Amino acid sequence: MPGELIDRIMDYAQSRSSFAEARFMDIRNNRVSYRNGEFDGISSSHELGYAVRVVNRSIGMAYFNDDSWDTAKENIDVAVRRSMVEGKNRIFTGKPIKDRWKSDQIKKIQDMPMEEKIAIVRDYDRIMERFEAKIRINVVADRNIRSHYLNSVGSDIKGDISRVFYFYLMGVTENGEFEQSTEEYGSTSGYEYLDTLHLPERIENDAESLKQSSLAPRITPGKFDVIVGPEISGIVAHESCGHPTEYDRIIGREGALAGESFLTGKKFPYRIGSDVVSVIDDPSLKGSFGYYKYDDEGIPSRKRYLYRKGYTDEFILNRESSAVLGVESNAGGRSSSWDMEPLARMSTTYIEPGDHSFEELFEGVRRGVYIKSFTEWNIDDIRFNEKYVGKEAYLIQNGDLVGRVRRPVLETNTVKFYSSIDAVGDDLQFNAGMCGKGDPEQGVDVWMGGPHVRLRDMYVQ
Repeated sequence: MPGELIDRIMDYAQSRSSFAEARFMDIRNNRVSYRNGEFDGISSSHELGYAVRVVNRSIGMAYFNDDSWDTAKENIDVAVRRSMVEGKNRIFTGKPIKDRWKSDQIKKIQDMPMEEKIAIVRDYDRIMERFEAKIRINVVADRNIRSHYLNSVGSDIKGDISRVFYFYLMGVTENGEFEQSTEEYGSTSGYEYLDTLHLPERIENDAESLKQSSLAPRITPGKFDVIVGPEISGIVAHESCGHPTEYDRIIGREGALAGESFLTGKKFPYRIGSDVVSVIDDPSLKGSFGYYKYDDEGIPSRKRYLYRKGYTDEFILNRESSAVLGVESNAGGRSSSWDMEPLARMSTTYIEPGDHSFEELFEGVRRGVYIKSFTEWNIDDIRFNEKYVGKEAYLIQNGDLVGRVRRPVLETNTVKFYSSIDAVGDDLQFNAGMCGKGDPEQGVDVWMGGPHVRLRDMYVQ
């Protein structure tokens, strides 16, 4: 990692600004895919470069991937000139931090032979083929990110993390009816993570479940008590809590790019749901796909309660948005690459588990629907009106499952969803995802999850 140049960059940038920071990132990506019984190719990329931010009358940014000092100086000078224009110059500076950190990995991604990666996707494709899945996509990918962050307060942080990701899509047709499933798994670790997933068993169960779903009857629309599984509670936490609490959306900075927030203009704290509901975003959770010890602005990560016992509690903040609020940054600044601005982003977002066992959630449900997973979801730009279409789902009568139903639709809004929850399970499961935001769009790795959750008196069709 080019330490001498970044030190020189930092010295020069801070000599010409009231606050300055420099970030170097070295990112390596590998991806292997199999599609419908055929090897679909390997893609690899390696990118590295520098980002510099200076603050004077306003904020100036510079990006370059040339190790030449002349190039660095020229770009910093441009950023400094831009920062001299009158504008917003609020930024949280914080305290100096000096640290070196890295993620844990046993089966290192650097040591994983390409032949073994190809074997993984090929073998899972064959499992799907045995279940007569006509559409089959299997992808395994890994990423290594090395970074070095400096600022004029005195921070000096080096990071080295590795992530592993697996995605599949399969579609089956039974009696002329088509059903499909997509699943995403990821971890900040090594290839040992895939061993913990028991993927052959998961894929077999999912394939068989799709066949059963395609033969199931549609539900008769009406009011039901609803129990949703962790896959649904996870996407709800991500979309209807994580996104609307990203503070740049609340103040309109992301309005034309990724959307706004229904929390804009609301009095804080705002009643969002029942007092049994809390939603957490925790980038400090080791092993999660969104894990980091420090964000891309050098702030220590920590657990954040976005909704606590039915009320908004904390927003996701980067250095810039925290200064707008006049509070400390809570390590929400994430950048997908060296040439991208750190935006206020989620990491590992989930509904906090409660104290109900899975069996207890069904007690007292006279007429209900258990929607274990989803095949489709939609939500509007302010993250308020939303819809979830079930993949694996069952009718409930007097506390017992009495048969499959096909694609039940739960259409509601964020406040109605959280306000209808009267019991939260004691389990916790996660799925991985790539969350997009910004222009140019930035995709960052996230985990989303939760327990089983019970909602009362919901309209299902």
